[in-house]
Amino acid sequence: MGRTLAVAAALAGMSLLAACGGESAAPAAAPAGQPATVTFWGWAKGTQQVVDAFNKSHKDIQIKFEEIPSGNAGGYAKFANAVKAGNAPDVMSIEYPQLPDFVNQGALQDITAEIGDVKSKYPANVFSLVELGGKAWSLPMDAAPQVFFYRKDLFEANKIDVPKTWDDFRAAAEKVKKADDKARIATFFPDDPSVLTALSWQAGAKWFGTEGDAWKVSINDEATKKVADYWQGLVKDDLVKVQASFSQEWNAAFEDNSLWGYVGANWGAGVMKGNHAGQAGKWAIAPAPNWGTPASGMLGGTTFGVSANSKNTKASVEVIKWLTGSEEAWTSRLSSGTSSGFPAIPDLVPVAQKSFDASFYGGQDIYALFTEAYGSIQPGWTWGPSMVQVLTAFKDSLGKVSTGGTTIPEVLESVQQATVAEIKGRGLNVAA
Repeated sequence: MGRTLAVAAALAGMSLLAACGGESAAPAAAPAGQPATVTFWGWAKGTQQVVDAFNKSHKDIQIKFEEIPSGNAGGYAKFANAVKAGNAPDVMSIEYPQLPDFVNQGALQDITAEIGDVKSKYPANVFSLVELGGKAWSLPMDAAPQVFFYRKDLFEANKIDVPKTWDDFRAAAEKVKKADDKARIATFFPDDPSVLTALSWQAGAKWFGTEGDAWKVSINDEATKKVADYWQGLVKDDLVKVQASFSQEWNAAFEDNSLWGYVGANWGAGVMKGNHAGQAGKWAIAPAPNWGTPASGMLGGTTFGVSANSKNTKASVEVIKWLTGSEEAWTSRLSSGTSSGFPAIPDLVPVAQKSFDASFYGGQDIYALFTEAYGSIQPGWTWGPSMVQVLTAFKDSLGKVSTGGTTIPEVLESVQQATVAEIKGRGLNVAA
């Protein structure tokens, strides 16, 4: 797997950054007899409620939380700049794709020794996403399996079957458009390449791997080309809307009944419930359509790491272990009503299931569905060493799809070339 190469780059980056850091300002350990203060940056729904619960139940450690923009909306840039300046928080939220980049930059501490036996609580394929070279660099909070949200009332009224395969999905898309020429089954997000990433993962793509001592980059592999061709066809035939993700335009389309579905992940359940309360009871959730065999990719998911600047490693890890692995943390997060997070630790799923009010979905057992989707996540996926660059390159190019300036298959080729150049530019080998 690519993790071996990633750790070599990570350790090199860590050494370089440490040598350049000097006596920079950083969160300091608490004076004797006083509670330690752990600074924490994040953006996930329900986090303030979780922090409040922690601070009420702990006397020896207190969390000072700052809500920042989501990672790709500026949060990651803020963190990277803070690390360079020496004033990063003790604890930072980092999604799975971006973790190797931050390890490579020397922005995070190896917390293997501090986490104890926590690793055993996670499925191996999930914990492997936060390990590089056998070292743990963060702890997973949640997993984000793909699902399909749909307007159950409109599907039933128009006798449209819930699609099980992507062929079914296109057929259903045609029926939605026929039933209402202003309505569409779902949206293509030109500004959010993480969706294309998850769809490719679901289809069996493996964008990164290794050959000997070199990275193998296959962003334009056959599975991804299949996904790109499929969605290009939907866009070309006007069977899906093309809108910015989570924009006012996108939300308005749900409200005026011109958008009947949403290809997302489990966390979207809280988003839809919070944004469209007036449609309670009209929505349901189904497994994501597949290519013939039930499968899922991961669309997001958050981990918590300790910054390289932190002088409170022990207290910070205690905070992270509680945030990710305590029943109280999950009860607090989901009782906010805005989060439908799915715990990465399986033993906590019943806690989440009990804590989330699913009345918006007619009382559907959505966590049973999430569990099924979680179990069907395609194995063998490895995040590459330059995912921030990969996602930026996708975002820069996908925006031109709606205007006809390019196509999704063409974007694959340009991102493939840009990624190979980026990795070589970092002094790493790339297989031909």
